Amino acid sequence: MAQKSRDNIQLLTGNSHTELAKATAKKIGIKLTPVELGAFANGEIKCKLTESVRGCDVFIMQSHVGPDINGAIMEQLIMIDAAKRASANSITAVCPFLAYARQDRKASGREAITTRLVIDMFSVAGANRIMSIDLHSGQSQGFFNGPFDHLIAAPVLKEYIKENLMKDEITIVSPDAGRVKSSERYASSLNCPVAVIHKQRVASKRDGSSEAKHLIGEIEGRNCIIIDDMIDTAGTICAAADLLKERGAKKIFGVSTHGIFSDPALERIEKSAFDEIIVTDTLPANHKNHKKVKVLSVAPLLASAITAVYDGMSVSALFDGQNQM
Repeated sequence: MAQKSRDNIQLLTGNSHTELAKATAKKIGIKLTPVELGAFANGEIKCKLTESVRGCDVFIMQSHVGPDINGAIMEQLIMIDAAKRASANSITAVCPFLAYARQDRKASGREAITTRLVIDMFSVAGANRIMSIDLHSGQSQGFFNGPFDHLIAAPVLKEYIKENLMKDEITIVSPDAGRVKSSERYASSLNCPVAVIHKQRVASKRDGSSEAKHLIGEIEGRNCIIIDDMIDTAGTICAAADLLKERGAKKIFGVSTHGIFSDPALERIEKSAFDEIIVTDTLPANHKNHKKVKVLSVAPLLASAITAVYDGMSVSALFDGQNQM
């Protein structure tokens, strides 16, 4: 299929992570569509699109990041509503990091399923399509009654691993049972073994930390790469790194798509056995100049996915179907 003219593609961004949106627009070969975003005296968000989007395919990008995560979501919803009322042909909510994605089921009685709630809000606002990177649970795509493009950062992360971390023998490590499938996919493509850590949460601790207790797999004398979808307070992944060091690992690396780094994450990483943590820029950096943190850009990945959608091409083909697993 021939590539369409870029005249009718519009990329808009909220205020949470403008650097990523600018980099993505540059990779596509377009300019960001200007948006006036402000607030009334009482804090209510107001939005005005300063250029016509009539008949255009509009992509509205926003990473849901603190300190005002809820404000970031609301800002994106209001921009979607504005584009709908301005007669956009189609509207895609591009959420490099989708907030509330961890609450995708009821883990105990009387809990909310906030992933469904947030996705429903995008639908009601007027989004025809949603695009996100490395959901906490891929099944969350089923909450949206329309196309949901689940992108994965694995191609970006694996390229870095191949070029920088494979001088010695490596083992891919899953920090818990829930990440085993993802770790196995990395290990398969990198042709290396997998180890699994069984963790036990400490009920008395209130900071969300956990202690790694058991290791399944041989890691002594090898470089270990811990794979996870996000690093929040870093309690789990740092406990895993320390255990690997105790069991004889040579060097220890962490690879994760979303570097949230809520306090005291960076302090924990600094004191941990990690040699390096590799994350992507789905969230703006709050870890600048941290000697153990390396950031890779997903702007080329987002640009490829957005242009594939605009051109009517397969998004899954960009990942050889691995994003559907």
